[in-house]
Amino acid sequence: MSKPACIYLIRHATPDWSRKDIPYDIPPGPPLTAEGEREALALGAFLKQAGVAMVYHSPMERALRTAQIAAGVAGVEMLLRDDLSEWRSKEKDEDVHARVWRVAQECLTQSEAGRPVGLVTHGGPIGLLLCEFKLPAGQLDAQRRLYDHGNPLPPAGAWLVRACQDGWELELAFKPGG
Repeated sequence: MSKPACIYLIRHATPDWSRKDIPYDIPPGPPLTAEGEREALALGAFLKQAGVAMVYHSPMERALRTAQIAAGVAGVEMLLRDDLSEWRSKEKDEDVHARVWRVAQECLTQSEAGRPVGLVTHGGPIGLLLCEFKLPAGQLDAQRRLYDHGNPLPPAGAWLVRACQDGWELELAFKPGG
């Protein structure tokens, strides 16, 4: 009997917002700050404790570095997926949704065979996935008011998405610093 699908939707750690010379939505994008590196270490300890089997990640520098640090601490492999990239300028909601949903479905299928899978991506794409997993709009809006830039989770935060009999269980499972 297989385990229920279980994935973590993870936002990259804190990037260097001061780097105005680097476009935010075009690779490589800004790097992590020292605080971001510390957040990624804490995320890695969480993922290890959660038994994550693999970490998928966006190609953007901030997501790549978050994944490198966290996967290193957790002792798991990383897998690059261009479809997890940041929301690009002038990109339509449905196009972003389609590309990130493909990866989420792949990860859900993989997690059914054993352990949870982590996806390190960006706040905008995570918001679309949370809608797909039926997080109530009011709850999503409330989360967006809590965190920087209207994101539905803090830097290096993780939403747990678990299949259940009635659809999906969703929980903000990790925030750096508690």
